[in-house]
Amino acid sequence: MPFPTSVRRAAAFPEYKSPYGPKYHNQLRVSRITMQTVSHWGVKAVGFGGVALFTVIYYASGIPKVYNDVLGNIPVVGPSLQNYFTKKVHPADNPF
Repeated sequence: MPFPTSVRRAAAFPEYKSPYGPKYHNQLRVSRITMQTVSHWGVKAVGFGGVALFTVIYYASGIPKVYNDVLGNIPVVGPSLQNYFTKKVHPADNPF
């Protein structure tokens, strides 16, 4: 049985909110996924993606098409370290 006094009770005074107290607000969430969880997993995904990209470029850097077309167009790596990615093969050893 519900209590009849809770329905008939009037608000005597508005609640006082201190300007120095905590500022509570409702957090946006969809199906228990909040912005905090999205940012948490997003940072982890960016970290793993960066490591995966570095690994792929590291393993593929020996392919001439990769180090000419991809690594040569990176602004910091391409112009300043161009001699690092240029492979000098003696003409007698070149099969082409």
